[in-house]
Amino acid sequence: MTVPNILMIVTSSSRMGDTDKPTGLWAEELAAPYYALVDAGATVTIASTAGGPAPIDPGSIKAVGENDAIVERMLADVDLQDRIAHTQALAGVQVAGFDAVFFPGGHGTMWDLPTDANVKATVEAAYGAGKFIASVCHGAAGLVSAVRADGKPMVEGKRVNSFTDAEEREVGLAEVVPFLLESRLRALGGVFEGAGNWQVFGIRDGQLITGQNPQSSERVAQILLEALGIQA
Repeated sequence: MTVPNILMIVTSSSRMGDTDKPTGLWAEELAAPYYALVDAGATVTIASTAGGPAPIDPGSIKAVGENDAIVERMLADVDLQDRIAHTQALAGVQVAGFDAVFFPGGHGTMWDLPTDANVKATVEAAYGAGKFIASVCHGAAGLVSAVRADGKPMVEGKRVNSFTDAEEREVGLAEVVPFLLESRLRALGGVFEGAGNWQVFGIRDGQLITGQNPQSSERVAQILLEALGIQA
């Protein structure tokens, strides 16, 4: 059996727009799927919109010894820390060599993924080649600019999920983010399905696999492994 090759695309945004509020990648949303995938035998390449160090939202990491086990594992993993510090620039990555694309979330994604030309091109190429595209939470921001060969939004008519508008309001950032992700997916014709705030939820519709929040990170990875025919 060939080893599945996964392209993980993370944000390069370290600030929420023009504010001084720090943001970036949400640690659990990288750690949980990364380890679910590599522990199952997959190879994971980490790229970002700008390349170089990927910012991690300081709100997603506590002092060593105080985090969930999966984040503690990430913090102690010298190889993964090096990958995060030296992400590949997405502009130089060819999606043809990968079996799937995976977007971890974090609020930073809302500022660079929707408008990045390389994200759009990568997602469209992956979709056109029949590859799987997965996202967790705000990672679905990487899907909103992509269109199918017929010019329609990639998510149109697809069952999709993301961080919900209700969750955004609960964390007090509904007026800070450039748009509400659930609302945008609905406006693009996506058939949005979700669960209550902070509940584990993931859904697959064909090539698209989307999950709701940090709690859903591992679930999305498990759905992707199932789709790839890999036993976790």
